Amino acid sequence: MTIGTGGITGVYYPTGGAIAKIVNKKKKEYGIRCTVESTGGSVFNVNAIMSGDLEFGVVQSDRQFQAINGSPDSEWAGKPQKDLRAVFSIHPESITLVAAVDADIKDIMDLKGKRVNIGNPGSGQRQNSIDALTAVGIDYKKDLNAEGIKASESAGLLQDGRIDAFFYTVGHPNGSIKEATSGKRKVRFASITGVDKLLAKYPYYAKAFIPVKVYPGAVNEKDVQTFGVKATFVTSA
Repeated sequence: MTIGTGGITGVYYPTGGAIAKIVNKKKKEYGIRCTVESTGGSVFNVNAIMSGDLEFGVVQSDRQFQAINGSPDSEWAGKPQKDLRAVFSIHPESITLVAAVDADIKDIMDLKGKRVNIGNPGSGQRQNSIDALTAVGIDYKKDLNAEGIKASESAGLLQDGRIDAFFYTVGHPNGSIKEATSGKRKVRFASITGVDKLLAKYPYYAKAFIPVKVYPGAVNEKDVQTFGVKATFVTSA
């Protein structure tokens, strides 16, 4: 059986690897061998599970909710994935906004006119980014120079000056974010406002904070307000 995860430098890939290692300790006893596949993320994993291409996958809780309910603002609008099943939750994930200090971005509202990676199509963080921007009245198609690249590639782009900021829905600490905050270009975690509006609209979001102590390279001195979801392990009925 195969577990769909995410980018190799993200958290989902090693998480899937750890689960596979546990399963494979009993492979002779149960006749099951577990492998891990790096994928585009939550949306890809749900669709691959439902089509039978994957047996299990790591999926953000918000994407799981949208898929099961066929939410109108999702890829599954009007097509509820009723056979999707949650096995267990894994870890909390915070929607993290990482920005270059020289771009003068301290808050999500400062993103207007900037080059921002909102995440690749099919990833959970792309929708999280759009939700966060919409809550404060920012249209990512009109108000930003938006990029659609995997979040795990954002650190290099930020340090090379090719983007000014990026969103990443991820558990902390994270290797890519450590990379982003450890380069020559100074970096900060920008705060995300409009959280209360998001919580009122979407039941799968919750308040969260970025623990800056695990990123000594960032210029922030205090934990940063944001919102988050949970990583879940899913399969089909």
